[in-house]
Amino acid sequence: MSRISRPDPELTHRLSRRGMLGVAAGTTAAALLGAVAPSATAATGKAAAPVPAPAAGGGRPVLPPGRLGVQLYSLRDKVATLGFAPVFDELEKYGYDEIEFAGYTQDAVGPITLAQLRRLAKNHGLTPIGSHVTYYSSDPNAYTFAQNLTRVLDDAEALGLKHIGTASSPFRYGSTVDAWKRAAEEFNAYGAAAKARGMKFYQHNHSDEFSFASDDPEVRLYDVLLAETDPDLVYLEMDIYWAYAGQFRFSRRPDGTPAPFEPLDYALEHSHRYPLFHVKDGVSDPSNQYGYRMVDVGDGDIDYERFLSAVTRLRGERLAHHWQTEHDSPPDPFTFARRSSTYLHSLRERH
Repeated sequence: MSRISRPDPELTHRLSRRGMLGVAAGTTAAALLGAVAPSATAATGKAAAPVPAPAAGGGRPVLPPGRLGVQLYSLRDKVATLGFAPVFDELEKYGYDEIEFAGYTQDAVGPITLAQLRRLAKNHGLTPIGSHVTYYSSDPNAYTFAQNLTRVLDDAEALGLKHIGTASSPFRYGSTVDAWKRAAEEFNAYGAAAKARGMKFYQHNHSDEFSFASDDPEVRLYDVLLAETDPDLVYLEMDIYWAYAGQFRFSRRPDGTPAPFEPLDYALEHSHRYPLFHVKDGVSDPSNQYGYRMVDVGDGDIDYERFLSAVTRLRGERLAHHWQTEHDSPPDPFTFARRSSTYLHSLRERH
């Protein structure tokens, strides 16, 4: 359950900006500031701090209870200098429920075992929900799915993870349709091995997945991945920022003909395949090769009220997904984590 205790004083300006962009139309900044998540009891049994009541007419929170996480890659510098415990202290204060790993040491201060890491997370009311592991390497001893699948799954099981995945793109064999079919076969094998352990294997996208096959410019590679992987074995973690960057880059085929797509449509049409999402924000910038400049969640132009509402309103889907905030290189990781959590907790569904 969400444990955020008070709104961020910086939120008024951010919400006002989004209102001008039409992102939060019909909802005033004042109403959103007063509409924070209800008080809850953390997994450790510790009572959460009292939470102000939602503003009148504020609507149901867009963010489902107990489903806000953070990708620890965003906090890697803090983990490296302070260790996991102080970082988890902060995440607990900010109202996070879950954590996603990108490595289990992150160059942390002092040694820590997986059992200690799992216990530390639990003591802070944080559920380890997933982890990113490299797809393959030329080194036969590398910690990857291709080279050391059993060890990867052993470690995930030791942490109690329900999801184990990769942020590597399926370009191992090239960018042709057959190359991606071959990668999909390997993903199916990893998915079967994960399923046997009670876990879901997933792939996290960047923008290149939405490019076109080099041997067939009519085919979007992401569609090959969806079609060729078994939906009962291979799942997806949509990085929403990178999906919109993909929309910016690849809404035309190499010959210039239009090929528009909407990232939200993938999530709605294949909702069962997206247990995890990365919530990452960007300010529109056509001069940037990706079309956006990355910023803290709530400071950019991606309409997260619309995106989260559309997915969580699907029948039976409100609690089916996990939302992980992320910023690849935040100027201040703790500020990013705090402000992103506060912003997402503030969002209310439109009537």
